[in-house]
Amino acid sequence: MVDQNATESRTHSKRTLSLVLLIVGSILLFLFSLDLMVSSLRHLGSDTARSVIEATENPFTALFVGLLVTALIQSSSTTTALTVALVASGALSFQSAIPVIMGANIGTTITSTIVSLGFINKKKEFKRAVAGGTYHCFFNVLTALILFPLELNYGLLSTTSEWIGQMLFPTFDARASSSLGTTWTPFSFLTDFLAAKIPSGIVLAVLSFVLLVISILIFRKLISDLLKAQSPETFSRFFFAGELKSFFWGVITTAAIRSSTITTSIVVPIVAKKIVKMRMAAPFIMGANMGTTITAFIAAMLNSNNSAINIAIVHFLFNFTGVLLFFPIPALKELPIRLATALGKLTLRYRIAGFVFILLTFFIIPFSLIYLYQE
Repeated sequence: MVDQNATESRTHSKRTLSLVLLIVGSILLFLFSLDLMVSSLRHLGSDTARSVIEATENPFTALFVGLLVTALIQSSSTTTALTVALVASGALSFQSAIPVIMGANIGTTITSTIVSLGFINKKKEFKRAVAGGTYHCFFNVLTALILFPLELNYGLLSTTSEWIGQMLFPTFDARASSSLGTTWTPFSFLTDFLAAKIPSGIVLAVLSFVLLVISILIFRKLISDLLKAQSPETFSRFFFAGELKSFFWGVITTAAIRSSTITTSIVVPIVAKKIVKMRMAAPFIMGANMGTTITAFIAAMLNSNNSAINIAIVHFLFNFTGVLLFFPIPALKELPIRLATALGKLTLRYRIAGFVFILLTFFIIPFSLIYLYQE
């Protein structure tokens, strides 16, 4: 019996060590891919930078590009990290990046919405699942409807983020925001080596993007397996004991795993099975929205660039403002819940409503408006 316990203990220790090493490895791969992405974008030169800026010059187009790209790859972490890298390299202006970040926040909600469709064969659960899955979408859409016009007309987010950036990071050279120059990072030796061996900036950019996606997918898989090991009842008792506790756990867990996609998707079956009510799950989803902003800060700090730092602050301010509006104010707090619940009720009558919502919100409307604003 003692030998068996000792063997089990050693096996458990080995699994824990392997998991820790895999998590650390995925984080290092994530940081390296960001550094390689910035390096590759610098190698592409001014002509490519000009074409990227022109493509996102119209703020409406930039908003829907951010939405569409994130919906297609189902990862706002990838889109925001890519946006920060583009800004850090000088290929994308700070002003043009702001609508992309807003669109990415909306696009990332497609995953939880798709997860909710998995309950389509269970009538009552399907209604609650759709409500739980689309709350995140309505929350971000409503936040964008408020902040996008304020940024467009008054520069609210850009001005505030620059002021905060100057206060918190005064040592960063403001001139770096438009520079295509190089900066030293812990991965400079390796990125310089690859740049010398692979002179094509496009190949380097594709390689860095693939590595970025792989690192995020590996990290997601590891953390998702850990979370699935817990029963939904245990999960709900631990994370949803109160609104404030729910909110802060949403922030902490999402910041730790750098993916609101996982945390918000886990909420869907919990709400569908009535383990947690929608009103208690909403603060957790808001917290998840806050926690996911850590990815942009990691990417920005790696480049020590004022514009990159500012766009990371914009990402935080967008989500933080949404929380300030829809968490403490009772009338506004009910709005995204009622919209999500109404859609849930609609799907109870017409099962196809959920599929139509996904197609319209994440594909048809963005494609149509991108085409319209390019005319």
